[in-house]
Amino acid sequence: MSTVAAPLPIDPVLPRIVEQVRQQAGVALLAPPGAGKTTRVPPALLDAGLAGDKLIVMLQPRRLAATTAARRMADERGEPVGQSIGYQVRFDRQSSKRTRILVVTEGILLRMLVDDPLLEQVGIVVFDEFHERRLDSDLALAITRRLRNELRDDLKIVVMSATYDPQPIAAFLDGQVTRVAGRTFPVDVRYLPRPGRERIDESAAAGVDALWDETAGDVLVFLPGVGEIRQAARRLADRAAAWNAELHELYADAPAETQQRAIAPGARRKIILATNVAETSVTIDGVTGVVDTGWARVPSFDPRIGLNRLELSRISQASADQRAGRAGRTRPGICVRLWSEAQQRQLAEQLAPEVTRLELSAAALHLLAWGETDLPAFPWFQPPSPHSLERSARLLEDLGATHAGQLTPLGRSMASLPLEPRLARLLLEAEKVGCLPAAAMAAALLGERDPFQQSNSPDRPSFVGSRQVLDTDSDLVDRVESLERFAEEGQTETPLGTLNRRSAQAVLRLADQLRRTANKETNATRPPTTTPSDTDAAALLRRCLLAAFPDRVAKRREPRGRRAVMVGGRGVQLAESSGVRDAELFVCLDTLDTGSADSLVRLASAIEPHWLDSRLIRTTLDVDFDEQRERVRVAQRCRYHDLIIDERHTSDTANADTASVLFAHASRQLERVLPKDDREFDQFLARVRCLRQWLPQCELPDLDEPHLHEVLRTLCDGRRGFDELRQAPWLDFTRGLLSYEQTQMLDREAPERLATPRGNRLRLRYEVGRPPILSARIQELFGMRETPRIAAGRVPVLLELLGPNMRPQQLTDDLPSFWKNTYPVIRKELRRRYPKHDWPENP
Repeated sequence: MSTVAAPLPIDPVLPRIVEQVRQQAGVALLAPPGAGKTTRVPPALLDAGLAGDKLIVMLQPRRLAATTAARRMADERGEPVGQSIGYQVRFDRQSSKRTRILVVTEGILLRMLVDDPLLEQVGIVVFDEFHERRLDSDLALAITRRLRNELRDDLKIVVMSATYDPQPIAAFLDGQVTRVAGRTFPVDVRYLPRPGRERIDESAAAGVDALWDETAGDVLVFLPGVGEIRQAARRLADRAAAWNAELHELYADAPAETQQRAIAPGARRKIILATNVAETSVTIDGVTGVVDTGWARVPSFDPRIGLNRLELSRISQASADQRAGRAGRTRPGICVRLWSEAQQRQLAEQLAPEVTRLELSAAALHLLAWGETDLPAFPWFQPPSPHSLERSARLLEDLGATHAGQLTPLGRSMASLPLEPRLARLLLEAEKVGCLPAAAMAAALLGERDPFQQSNSPDRPSFVGSRQVLDTDSDLVDRVESLERFAEEGQTETPLGTLNRRSAQAVLRLADQLRRTANKETNATRPPTTTPSDTDAAALLRRCLLAAFPDRVAKRREPRGRRAVMVGGRGVQLAESSGVRDAELFVCLDTLDTGSADSLVRLASAIEPHWLDSRLIRTTLDVDFDEQRERVRVAQRCRYHDLIIDERHTSDTANADTASVLFAHASRQLERVLPKDDREFDQFLARVRCLRQWLPQCELPDLDEPHLHEVLRTLCDGRRGFDELRQAPWLDFTRGLLSYEQTQMLDREAPERLATPRGNRLRLRYEVGRPPILSARIQELFGMRETPRIAAGRVPVLLELLGPNMRPQQLTDDLPSFWKNTYPVIRKELRRRYPKHDWPENP
C-alpha cells in the first residue's frame, strides 16, 4: 500500500526544474533539508521522460540515505523497492530489469564508471548532498562532466545541495541555478558548556536531561561514532525506561531493521542516538529536540599509518546549523549545544573539501581504471594540489598498481576492491599466499582504534616500566595473534595488555567484512605474481605488510639500536614499547611526529632483505668525500628507493667519477690544494700578473681562480685526495694556459732571472703591485752602469745590494747614483771588514 505523498516545498518548483534539465546539460539545485529534493526530483525527471529509456542514477554519499531514499520514492509510487525504484550499496542491491531510478553510493558509481566508461545505460546522473564535498563525489562529478563534454552530449547532470553555493557548480557544469525555499520552524538554540575532561557520552546524557522536559517530541542526539553511541545508550537506558521512551541507535553500518525503527514514527517518544548520517541525509519526522555534542568522525589523512581513516574532529558552523535545523522540521523545537557561544564562533565556517585534505591514491587509481592517462591535467571541480597528486602517483607505482604511469593488471585488481590502495594490495597479496584472514585482521587493526590497554602481564608489557620488552618480529602480527585467540577463546588478558572487549569486537567485525570483500572480488582475477617460498604464517603476513607499505621501510642505524632512517631520508626512532629490536630492516606501520628530529615508530614489522621488490632496488657505484681525510671514497651501494640497505667500499674506480667529486670539494677550498712552498709556481703566477699590469696590451690572463679551477679540473683526473693535488705539476699545467707567443713575451719582458756582469744569472722576485727585486752582492754588479729595466724598459728593477755576508747594504732603483754617492761611503767599511775582497774605486 502506498503512502500518501505529503506536499513538500519543492513540489511547486518541479516543473521549472524539469524544464531546466530538458534545456540544459547541467543544473545546480539549492534546497534546504526537508524541501523534498531527494525524493521528488528523480521521479519528476523520470515522469517527464528526460532519461528516455535509460537509467536515472542518483548518488547518495551514505548507504543509509541511499536505501532510505529509494524506499521512500518506491513507497510514494505504491510499489516495493527494487521495481522501478531500486538501490545498490556495498553488500546490498535491490533492483531489477524494470528499475528506472537507481540510488547508489559513491563507490558503486565509481565502479559503474570503470565497468562502463561511457555509462551507456544511464541518461541522467543526480548528485545529492553535494555540500558534504566528499572526495568520491567530487571525483564522480568530474568524470561524469568530462564524459558528457567529450563523449556523451546527451547525458544530463543535476547537482543538489542543502547549503553549498550553487553558482560555482553551475558554472562548472555550464548550466543553471535553481533555488528552493525551505519550510522550517523556529529553533531555540541553547548553549550548555561541559567540563573539558567529561566523556562525550556523559555530556550527551546531560544534554538529554536538560532537554527532555522542555519539548514534547522526539530527541535526536548527535554523537561522533558507534562507540560513543553505545556508551551513551548504556548511560541513558535507565532514564529512557523511567520516561517510558524508546531508545534507538542510528549509524551507517547498523542493520536495516535497526535503522528503520529509528526513523519510523512510533507510539512512544524516542531518543535517537545518531552519527552525522542524520545531519542532512535522512529525514526523521517527529524530532523537536536536538542534543549536539559538537563532534564527528570525518575522513582525514593519517600520516602515522599513511592511510585515510576516520578521525575525531570538531564540526563546522554549517554542520551545527544543519543539526539544529533538525529540531524545527515539523514544529518549533529546541537545540542544546554542548559548548559555549565563544567556542561556536571559533568553529570553521565549513569543513574543508576532502579533495584538499585526503590522500588521493584511491582517486588516482579510479581515474586510471576509468581510462584517464594524464592525472595532472584532469579537470576537477576543485583541483587538488600538484604535490598531493604526485605523492599519490608515486605510491601507486610503489604498490605495483602502475608502471610508468600506466595501470598494471595488479592495479586493475586493486581498483576492483572498494578499499584504500594500501589495504587492497595487502589483501590481494594475502589472498594469493594464503593468509587472508590474518591480513584482514591486520588491516582492521590499522583502520580502527587500538583495542589493547596497558598490560600488567610480566610476559610482554606494551608500556615499558621496570620490565624488559621481549623481542618480536612484528608488533602488528603479535596483535593479530592476540585478537585471533580472543575470537576463539574470549580471553581479554593478553601479553600485550588487556583487550577492550567492545573495541576488539568492532575490529573483528571489520576484519570479517574485509575478508569477505577480498574473497568476492578476487574470485575472477588474481595478481600475476609468484608465491613466496615462506611457509610460516607470521612471515607470510609480514611479507604482505611490506607489499602494502613499501615506502615505509626503515634501516637501523646500528645493531639493536632504536634509531633508524626510513625511505625518503626521514629519521625515526622505535618506541620503547616496540618489541622489534633485532631486525636490521623493518616497516614503520605507525609513526608519530613528536616534534623532535626523529619520528616515533609505535608499530613496526621486521622484514628480510630478499623480500624487497627488485623493481625498486638499484646498485650504484657512488663517490663520496671524506672531509676529515680530505679524500674521495668509492662505495658500491645497494638502494631500495633512496634507502641504502648495503654498502661496501672499494678501491676499483674504473667506473666511478672520482674526478668530479674531488674537483667539487677542492674548488671550494682552492688554497688548501695549491702547491705548498713551491717558489717556482708562486713566482710564475706573480710574473704573469705583474706583466699583465705593466703591459696590458699583451692580453695575458690574470690567472685568477677561474683559470686555476681550469687547471684543477685537469689535475683531478686520476687523483683521490688533497695531498695528491698539492704534489701535482701545477706549474706545468698552468704554463699551458699561455700561448707560445705569450710564453715568449713573458720570458722576455718579465724574465725569471737576470744576467750579471760576472756571468751569473740571478733570480728576480716578483710581487703584484710592487717592482721586481734583484738581490745580489755588490761585487756581482761591478761593471753594470745602469739600473736594469724590464717590461719593454718601463719598469726598473729594485736592486737589493748585499755585502759579502749576504746582508743588505743598500736598496735602490738608481744604480748610477749608488755608484757615485753611496758606494764611496760604504767602500771604506767594506774594505776594512773584508780586506781579501776587491773594492775598486771605480766599479
